[in-house]
Amino acid sequence: MDVRIESQTAFFQVRVIPRASRDAIEGEYQGALKVRLTAPPVDDRANESLRRLLAEELDVPVSAVRILSGARGRSKQVSVVGATEAQIRSLALRSGPR
Repeated sequence: MDVRIESQTAFFQVRVIPRASRDAIEGEYQGALKVRLTAPPVDDRANESLRRLLAEELDVPVSAVRILSGARGRSKQVSVVGATEAQIRSLALRSGPR
C-alpha cells in the first residue's frame, strides 16, 4: 500500500464497501485500505462514516481526515493530518473488525 507523508499529513487510497453489516477496516486490497461501512452512499453518509472511523482508529480529530478525491465513488484518496506512516500501515495489516 502506498502511503505518502508530506508536512505531517498522510496521503493514501481507500476502497469503501458501503451498506456492509458492520463498520470494519479489513486490511489492504489492491494497494488501498479496504473499509466496510454500514452507512449507505447517500447524502455523504458513507463519506462521513469513513471520516469518523479513520479518525477514531488513528486517534485524530474528525476534522483532520479529508477525502481529497473519489467522494462519489468507492475508491477514494484520503489525507489525515497528524497520522504517521506506521499508523496507516498498521491499519492495512488488519484482517477483520476491531
